Formats: sequence, structure tokens, C-alpha cells
Amino acid sequence: MSRQPPQRDVAPPVQKLRLRYAKRGRLRFTSHRDIQRALERALRRASVPMAYSAGFTPHPKISYAGAAAMGAASEAEYLEISVTQHLDPERVRAALDAALPPGLDVVEVVEAAPGALADLLQASEWQVQLPDVSAGQAADAVDTLMAQDEVEVERMMKSGPRRFDARGPIVRLAVESGQTASGDPCAILRMVVRHATPAVRPDDVLTALRQVAGLTPPVPPLVTRLAQGPLEPKSGTVADPLASDRASADDAVAAHPHPR
Repeated sequence: MSRQPPQRDVAPPVQKLRLRYAKRGRLRFTSHRDIQRALERALRRASVPMAYSAGFTPHPKISYAGAAAMGAASEAEYLEISVTQHLDPERVRAALDAALPPGLDVVEVVEAAPGALADLLQASEWQVQLPDVSAGQAADAVDTLMAQDEVEVERMMKSGPRRFDARGPIVRLAVESGQTASGDPCAILRMVVRHATPAVRPDDVLTALRQVAGLTPPVPPLVTRLAQGPLEPKSGTVADPLASDRASADDAVAAHPHPR
């Protein structure tokens, strides 16, 4: 029998932290894998005492959820980490933010309440800026799309092309008048999309608009995720997924106040 290498001792996790970070500017063109590498390097530079998986090739316990596609900016990306010491979330936020490149910004860190982070990310709110498209053109196309019960689109997946309904997950889709960075008028789509399998992305909604209404922006759109979290079905809005974590932290402080 071949000898197995000894298994490393692994310190147990004692705390989970949830991070909200933003992907801004030119970093919207960075792949999710490269962002993962940048975040893991930042955790090491900030000396965050990460918990690791057991086995012969331990990995830091980091759980990513609902990452935006390459090319999309985002104000609401989330991940969860497990650490081997109790840490002050705000100090972790400041240390990580200082260790990351500009445009990859840690917005908030909270101690995780019980439950899975992925279960809280039920929908996303997106903003899509359409240069050289008038609000009237976009509104007519949106009305046509929203009148449909189902619109199938096709996207290339890792396993090959796949067709799926892009209309069903759209909770809300509205048009606003706006301006580009250069001051030119443009149409802005604001949409809330329920998370589904496969995920319906803004580019799928644009494909559906092209198919049913012939809307074809002459310039690539600028896509930004504004929010991601629990879906409020009555209002069609996206709630804050970290609200319950903050409430749990406040309850813990109230139950065990620090002595003066």
C-alpha cells in the first residue's frame, strides 16, 4: 500500500462574514475568475485569518453568490467567508478595501446571521443605458415585450447552445430618459429580474426586445446591477439581503451590552 501524506491540521471556523462589494469602471470587463483571484490575494494581504477546507489541497472557505457577468458593472456583488477568529466587520472592510485595486470596492461587511446567503439573492435590479436610442423607441419595444407571455432566446452555455424563456422572470421593466457620459440623450431601461435557472441576464432581455420589437441598439449598452436580494412581490422591488444580518447584530449588542 502506498503511504498517504499526513493531513494538515485545520483550524475550525468561528465566525462567518458577508461582504458586499462593487465592480466599477473598467473592472466591469474583468472575468469573475480574475475577481476571485484579486479578492483572495486581498484577504491574504489584509491578514484575514481564513478558515480552510480539510483534505490534501485545502482551500479558503469563500462562497460566491450571483456574480454579474463580465462586461456588467455592479453595485451589489456578494460573498461569504469563514474565519478562525472573531473579527470586527468594519475593520475587515477597511483592510480589504485598501488591499484591492480601485474599482473593486468593498462597500459593507457584516457578521452573518443563520441561513444561506444564496437563498436571500432572489432577484436583481438592473440599469441598462442605451446610447443612440430614444426613450420613445425603447418604450414601444418594452410594451411589446411585456405583452408577451413567453419569449424564447438562445445563449451559448458551457455545454452548448440553450434556449429558455426570457420573459417569465421579468418582474418589472420601465424606460427613463437619460444622458450618456458625454451628455447625449439616451434611453435607460430599469428592470427587476427574478433569479432563475439559467439566469436571465440583461443581454437576454435585449435579445428578447430585438426579437419581438426589432430594437437593436447601434452602440453597446452600459449595464449596471443596482441591487440584488430578496424579491418584494407586491412592489416588485429588491430588498437588502444584509438587513437580517444587521438586525441580528443589533439584537446581540442589546442582549449583551458592553460594560462602561
